[in-house]
Amino acid sequence: MSSASLHQRPLHNPLTDSNPVSPRSSQTSQKPTSFLQYRTTLLLLLSLLVILGVLYPYIQFPQNGFLSYTSKSNLFESKWRDYSLPKAAAFVAKNNTLIVCIVSEPYLPFLNNWLISIVRQKQHEKVLVIAEDYATLFKVNERWPGHAVLIPPVLMSQTAHKFGSQGFFNFTSRRPRHLLQILELGYNVMYNDVDMVWLADPFQYLEGNHDIYFMDDMAAVKPLNHSHGLPPPGKKGRPYICSCMIYLRPTTGAKLVLKKWIEEMQIQPWSRAKKANDQPAFNWALNKTAGQVDMYLLPQSGFPTGGLYFRNKTWVKETKGMHVIIHNNYIVGFEKKIKRFRDYGLWLVDDYSSESPLGRLE
Repeated sequence: MSSASLHQRPLHNPLTDSNPVSPRSSQTSQKPTSFLQYRTTLLLLLSLLVILGVLYPYIQFPQNGFLSYTSKSNLFESKWRDYSLPKAAAFVAKNNTLIVCIVSEPYLPFLNNWLISIVRQKQHEKVLVIAEDYATLFKVNERWPGHAVLIPPVLMSQTAHKFGSQGFFNFTSRRPRHLLQILELGYNVMYNDVDMVWLADPFQYLEGNHDIYFMDDMAAVKPLNHSHGLPPPGKKGRPYICSCMIYLRPTTGAKLVLKKWIEEMQIQPWSRAKKANDQPAFNWALNKTAGQVDMYLLPQSGFPTGGLYFRNKTWVKETKGMHVIIHNNYIVGFEKKIKRFRDYGLWLVDDYSSESPLGRLE
């Protein structure tokens, strides 16, 4: 940036003046000039003080307000960064039970949709959102204080939403660790993916006192009175149970399944050739612990896979009134899932966002 030129008026030198005046007359003529300058300067200073006095509140308060806002924002973020899972679980749990989902920022619209359906069943106060990034942690706790917690380390949210990617595997592979931590704290926990919608209260279907409850991921129709034991292995040597809806009690058997699930994912990590996700490992864990753990398969009529509910209209009519949780799987992509939910009247955020504790998320 170039510097500006400075212009000064030439100083008057009495020695070079062609018409010099006597010292006496010179002093006499300067007195009124000095007085006028002094008075002018004084008036300018007084005017400036008056102007500052008038404008002071408008200048100072917004600045202080900004500093105050920044300070409050830092305190808010610091509070939730330090919010631990034991504190969050104790705050949210009702009847020693938590409903847990694991969410990164791209899934916030699905979180809101899922929440609306849970509010309608009056079970939302049990919900704990495990945030996988700070944006989700802060946004949820800003609108619904205490209902979100982040368990370090933090993953890159933009790499965690593409199905089949390493980011997605890293994201989902943390699930059994989070659930195991909750069981170790002594709570019952229901886990849901947020691409689900509740049409009824699932807790009334948790019959008996089993270690773990889950839903089938097969689209083949089962008889209404089907067995509630672990289905037999399929062609790959393992059953096809969905890892997206699980209910666990804090028992030795449930903890054993989760530990085996973690172990199976370590045995078969993600690779470019084998774009693994967490579900096969979950099924291997179930298969290998079946003799030691009390397992319960939920009724297909209440907990159908997306491959059945959205593709078999005859079955849907025959089981009308029995559906409890609908899972929008057997389809990949945010927009495709949203469109399908809309087509079936299950995308609730368009018209009912006011029912969510998060309100409308823009």
